[in-house]
Amino acid sequence: MDLEYGPEYIEFLDEVAKFCKQYHGLTFNKDGPKTPFAESEGSSGPVMHRSEWQKILIEKGYFARSVPREYGGYGGEADILKSRIIASEFSKSKTPTPMGGQGIDMLVPTLLEMGTEEQKQRYIKPTLHGEMIWCQGYSEPGAGSDLASLQTKGELINGEWVINGQKIWTSTAQFSQMCFCLVRTEPDAPKHAGISYLLIPMDTPGIEVRPLVDMTLKPGFNEVFFTDVKIPEGNIIGKRGEGWAVANATLGYERGSLAPPDATMSRLNMLIDLMKNETLDGKPLIEHPIYRDRLMQIQGKVLAQQSHGLRLLSAKLNPGTDVKIGKMIQKLTGTELRHELEGLAIDVMGEIGTLYEQSPHIKNDGTWQFIYMYFLGLIIGGGTSQIQKNIIAERGLGMPKEPKIQGA
Repeated sequence: MDLEYGPEYIEFLDEVAKFCKQYHGLTFNKDGPKTPFAESEGSSGPVMHRSEWQKILIEKGYFARSVPREYGGYGGEADILKSRIIASEFSKSKTPTPMGGQGIDMLVPTLLEMGTEEQKQRYIKPTLHGEMIWCQGYSEPGAGSDLASLQTKGELINGEWVINGQKIWTSTAQFSQMCFCLVRTEPDAPKHAGISYLLIPMDTPGIEVRPLVDMTLKPGFNEVFFTDVKIPEGNIIGKRGEGWAVANATLGYERGSLAPPDATMSRLNMLIDLMKNETLDGKPLIEHPIYRDRLMQIQGKVLAQQSHGLRLLSAKLNPGTDVKIGKMIQKLTGTELRHELEGLAIDVMGEIGTLYEQSPHIKNDGTWQFIYMYFLGLIIGGGTSQIQKNIIAERGLGMPKEPKIQGA
């Protein structure tokens, strides 16, 4: 069996490797103008605005590779090996990955699958290019795990949707220009049949956003209140009252995006570097058997996760292949793996690993501590691990349903 790349892929690998070398040490100017990169004092490499980097990656075909060009993508064919090469070279060289988020990872594929031509033309390009930020209006105070119990109301009055209600745990709402939101438009229909999927501009009068500080000590979530919010009738994906099917498509893309294997591999490489530099009794931590054993267990899980990711990727080339359970597995194992990985880094740093925020002795800007807490939240968010296990067991393995408590 010949497992070597053919000439076409070797040439592509060389191209990606040269690209990564060119942008080695790239950092982002979050507050600066959207200009081509230039040398910046204190930086080891180029500096540019994040959205400029996004456009470069799309133009090269290193991101949004199979999204049609007319919608702002590269317009190429899906290619498993090229996707693997891109991920591998970016991870190995520590080149920054593309922007993600709820709009890019969740709404764009939903629009490609279910949106109208007008919606695709209007929303996909600015979203992919990082010019339009989205938040997700799903959970409510009384509708979390049982999402179909949501009560935010939408009424069609004189050609406009009038929305009243509340959403909670709304990530990035304070930064977003748009929200894809589930509202109940058919109050007399069964709960799964009375929901519509609406697109709401966040600057519409009647919207109030209140930040919620989470366990990272940052306002990562928000409460969002809608009071007589009016949007055009056409701001709906799918048919009226049939938003549950659209919502489930979005949830499928969400589960596949919360802990992507390539990002985990990049983080693993950073962990290995950390363990080579941190010492105990004069020896690098990576040479201590207990720590090395924990690292190897995590490394094995990362490799398994990458193989599973390739299986999901290959399934996209076979129309009709159902990968819903596979994405749930990725969400379940991926979020728990990232929490374990970040936790090992904290242990490796010893007492310094307990520091947080503005301590003068903190390392790597406190990203290990922040992401450790962040992924503890993601084990709960996007469908808790317990719910994922129930669905995988019942729908994927055909096991009996979890018994319900009488009278509950």
